[in-house]
Amino acid sequence: MPESVACFRFYEELNDFLAVDRHKRTFEYLFNGKPAVKDAIEALGVPHSEVDLILANGRSVGFEYQLQDGDRIAVYPVFEALDISPIVKLRDKPLRRSRFVLDVHLGKLARLLRMLGFDVRYRNDYTDREIITISIDEGRTILTRDRRLLFAKVVTRGYWLRSTEPEKQCREVLERFDLYSQIKPFSRCLLCNGAIKAIDKSRIIDQLEPRTKWHFDAFFRCEQCGKLYWKGSHFDRMMQTLARLRRE
Repeated sequence: MPESVACFRFYEELNDFLAVDRHKRTFEYLFNGKPAVKDAIEALGVPHSEVDLILANGRSVGFEYQLQDGDRIAVYPVFEALDISPIVKLRDKPLRRSRFVLDVHLGKLARLLRMLGFDVRYRNDYTDREIITISIDEGRTILTRDRRLLFAKVVTRGYWLRSTEPEKQCREVLERFDLYSQIKPFSRCLLCNGAIKAIDKSRIIDQLEPRTKWHFDAFFRCEQCGKLYWKGSHFDRMMQTLARLRRE
């Protein structure tokens, strides 16, 4: 069977997955038969879960679209600043999500995102299968440093973190998903992700150490695990971290 040719162009951060000589330029892709465009995209190294829009010859298509000889394919990542719902053909809704599930290596990032008020599922003993199941069942975006996790066929929401440093990873997520306007500091428990609510000191005074009783009056408690919070020295450090994340 004669070999066919399609021209591909990947946009923005999707180029991170490509060979350098294919960055931000149109290149040829050789194929036989009529493969699905999803298979071609992943053969080129880009996880389908990071793709939010595919144009074939200027027309929006789904992952199942079969490549034709002479096709011009444009592949785009998540559009956070634009509503592309009317034209996206890959899923019922575009990949705008602010609920996450993190892989087992991202514990520090989980704490940072929870500190900022984001809904984050994390445990250091999750299996890949558990992460994928949580993502599907709860509509959560997978955040991971393991590209292989995002190639699972059933994964529809996922992002591969480029940085290895927690604060840089956090800024990466804030920028990637346009989340700065959704920050609600100190509204979630750093340990379990539960909602934090103010609680009267008199209700928990028997749980406090003597110095804490004397020096602090405002207290907060996680509604899920019961952990108590107050504005001690740790709060000042967290405020400094928050200032860095917002400023940069």
